[in-house]
Amino acid sequence: MRTSERVVVGEEITTTAGELIGLFLEKWVPPGLAPLEAALQIKSQGGLVYLEHAYDSSRRHLSEAAIEGIADHIDIVEVYNGRSDAKANQRATDLCSTLGVAPGAGSDAHTVGEIGSVYVEMEDFVDASSFLAGLHKARVVKGRNKFLLTAEAKLRPNIRRG
Repeated sequence: MRTSERVVVGEEITTTAGELIGLFLEKWVPPGLAPLEAALQIKSQGGLVYLEHAYDSSRRHLSEAAIEGIADHIDIVEVYNGRSDAKANQRATDLCSTLGVAPGAGSDAHTVGEIGSVYVEMEDFVDASSFLAGLHKARVVKGRNKFLLTAEAKLRPNIRRG
């Protein structure tokens, strides 16, 4: 039995105090807004506010003050980012628990080799609400996806480097 493919329209938004992601968007959220204004624009569309790589010191993320300022609007905290270290991921896990929001995860792939290094297995969903409910019960998978390894091996000869 084949399930329907789902597409979630989202955007990584650079705010005046760091990055956050809007999911289930209907329209573009411009960069350069204050974090609260960006979060409110996401919410006004029925979207979800996703806090990614919250404590990764090598990437732009929201400050503690900015997180506190939008805490009531955060729906998801990325508890495992494939490019973040264990300490940053643990701090994000602790934040997720403190806020009582859904955990998210992702490979944050910037190269073909990183695709599928982290992903989330969850129930099917039809909208933002059922996505969020499913995410609360989802399983974070750390490691390579065998399908993607096979696809990568087939694509590698055709990928130009440099």
